[in-house]
Amino acid sequence: MYANLYTLLTRPDRAWTAIRQDEERNSANYLPYLLLFSLLPAVCLFIGTHWVGWSLVDQERIRLEAISALQLSALIYVATLIGVGIMGYFLRYMSRTFKARPTFNQCIGFIAYACTPFFLAGIAGLYPTRWLAILVLLAACAHTSYLFYVGLPRFMRIDNQQGFLYASSMIGVGLLVVVTILVSAILFWTLTLEPDYQRTVQQDQSRGTQQERMQAPATDE
Repeated sequence: MYANLYTLLTRPDRAWTAIRQDEERNSANYLPYLLLFSLLPAVCLFIGTHWVGWSLVDQERIRLEAISALQLSALIYVATLIGVGIMGYFLRYMSRTFKARPTFNQCIGFIAYACTPFFLAGIAGLYPTRWLAILVLLAACAHTSYLFYVGLPRFMRIDNQQGFLYASSMIGVGLLVVVTILVSAILFWTLTLEPDYQRTVQQDQSRGTQQERMQAPATDE
């Protein structure tokens, strides 16, 4: 599992051949990888939202209560697993068009390994910052797309032209699935579970508190 992770990031062309061979020997070979690495974004997000927090304005820090952060992390974990399953279904469904005959488990395994950049991008959840999240997600999206284009021809054993069309189609489906599932999970968490926030404001002692600055200075008559 870890050998595939290293080669997937450094030599994906070799990694996909080895992954396909592993999947043929054991159709559920991907399962520990998927269950373990899907935890990475959830755990990091819990730490970042509960203990580190984020800031929208100067001198203010926002954190989630422990139960709200745990609910959010659990939803992200479940949404990740559901998303991988849906993508695996579409991968197998579209394989008929390109004359490939993978099993459903092999399709889920491919998606699980192809989503590795997104799993690793979850480490950014340790420090929830808007621009950091945007940059990391863009990089993860680009690398995942690269893994699709390199991996599908080798994993499905089809020619490069068919692999390019197959990968392009799956990337479009993947964007739709990710947006739909994440938005649904966030809306459910926000509207149904009603998260609790902690807001702390750091005062600049040299300037006094906001109440002191608003008080008019006393004048002698």
